[in-house]
Amino acid sequence: MTGTMQAFVIAAVGKTAVVEKPIPRPGPEEGVVRTTAALVCTSDVHTVKGALPVEDGRTLGHESVGVVHELGSAVHGFEEGQRVAVNAVTPCFRCSYCQRGFPSQCGGALGGYRYTAQMDGTMAEYFVVPAAAANLTPIPDEVADEQAVYTCDMLSTGFMGVEHAALQFGETVAVFAQGPVGLSATMGARLMGAGQIIAVESRPERQELARQFGADVVVDHTAGDPVEQVMARTEGAGVDAAIEAFGFPQTFEACVRVTKAGGRVSNIGYHGEDPSPLQLPLDAFGLGMNDKSIHTGLCPGGSERMTRLLRLLQNGRIDPTPMTTHRFGFDDIERAFDMMTTKEDGIIKPLITFG
Repeated sequence: MTGTMQAFVIAAVGKTAVVEKPIPRPGPEEGVVRTTAALVCTSDVHTVKGALPVEDGRTLGHESVGVVHELGSAVHGFEEGQRVAVNAVTPCFRCSYCQRGFPSQCGGALGGYRYTAQMDGTMAEYFVVPAAAANLTPIPDEVADEQAVYTCDMLSTGFMGVEHAALQFGETVAVFAQGPVGLSATMGARLMGAGQIIAVESRPERQELARQFGADVVVDHTAGDPVEQVMARTEGAGVDAAIEAFGFPQTFEACVRVTKAGGRVSNIGYHGEDPSPLQLPLDAFGLGMNDKSIHTGLCPGGSERMTRLLRLLQNGRIDPTPMTTHRFGFDDIERAFDMMTTKEDGIIKPLITFG
């Protein structure tokens, strides 16, 4: 007989609630984690607004860490009580997409994104981990939960943006928007040896963090055309790579415009809030012939990647916790979610702790 737990759900489009649900039991290849810490993501806000069609009562969240509560009969190599992190994307690592090197697309377009989209998410006292043997990742003793939780999405996604930009050391890169994902991309660009990092952001608190995480130049798009400002900073040459971390048509077009011929545009922004079609400026695209490439992607998952991200934290290469601007207990999750919706009080990331 299972007990009950509290879960934060989408009650209906535009409405959330904390409800009681049964504590889940794992299938043979699943695990159940007792949550200790979580982050609220802006994509959860988009989902509640209706950008992602999900059934009423579905648990939200995909950025949580905790301890192993129960393991399925086929899951080995872990033990109850062990601290673990789980990526927002939980591939099966068996299907053709996974075997062809696209695990985030597991089973079909965006199919690796199961939490909330296909099953209950992780913003609950307990949550299920699919394909647990491949998706549970031990957290090193030296890494605190409030650090480890950033590997679940923000770091994995932001660093993917840098990886897809194929940066070589000494190159120039522009990162459009310095929300949590953009800030993570800025952090990753510094790790990858970018010679000049140009961050595009207007909010002072985010500009300050961008500089802290490695930006050499901060361009305020409210103070003039950001394309002109970036081009001026590169003496008219443009950047080797541009990372779109906002998810709006204007920033996507700006990325194409500031990238030099032969350069790379890496899109990690979620284009689910503005339904306008993306515009591809033909002059900046060389009428299709100037060797620019555009790479899109969804947060990569799996324990191998998570282990590498946690190693960066373990050895002090990065510290994402300055992005944690607010802290709440799970009892105040609705307040935290409302603040993420309105971006009240300069909120960047709220950390949710579970008693």
